[in-house]
Amino acid sequence: MGPLTRKDKKQREQAELTGLAGEFQLVPLWSVALAVIAFTVVEYLMWVIVPAHRHHPPTLPLAFRMYINISLGAVAGLYMLMVGYISRDAPRRGMSTPMWMIVCVVVPSGIGAVLYFLLRLPVLALCPSCNARIESDYHFCPQCAYQVAPCCGKCHRTARITDLYCVYCGHDLAEDHPPARLHAFTQ
Repeated sequence: MGPLTRKDKKQREQAELTGLAGEFQLVPLWSVALAVIAFTVVEYLMWVIVPAHRHHPPTLPLAFRMYINISLGAVAGLYMLMVGYISRDAPRRGMSTPMWMIVCVVVPSGIGAVLYFLLRLPVLALCPSCNARIESDYHFCPQCAYQVAPCCGKCHRTARITDLYCVYCGHDLAEDHPPARLHAFTQ
């Protein structure tokens, strides 16, 4: 295995983003800027432009109008944040970024974003040995046969590194002789 290239380092950093904090880090700055602009434009439309073209005085109470106007602005801003999130999340899952961004923008009422979350693939990880992109639930890399996660030698299901026996078949995991890199976790 040679030295990591800039692209490999970026892929490894993206693969390490986990949890809610990692998900928030995926939203790019351009998307945040677009969200602020969208919120501001909607508020300007609802407070300045729409009342100027109204022929009757408003019949709704001010508090209800504020709620509706701020909600519409928030929805517009969240939509921009969603497009930015998809632009960063799709590549780390091995999906087509342009296609999913177009689906998110073109399909009305947020249905495109819902489709993205329903149909998205699992996050891909990088093999520590050969840097091949593999699914996170794999036990072995399909390119170099490097063991990336501990598993039972009898039923081949996932096992925790601290387990003495397989929780599925009762096999003695000490008989499997796990690789030396996995022994480090048991000490």
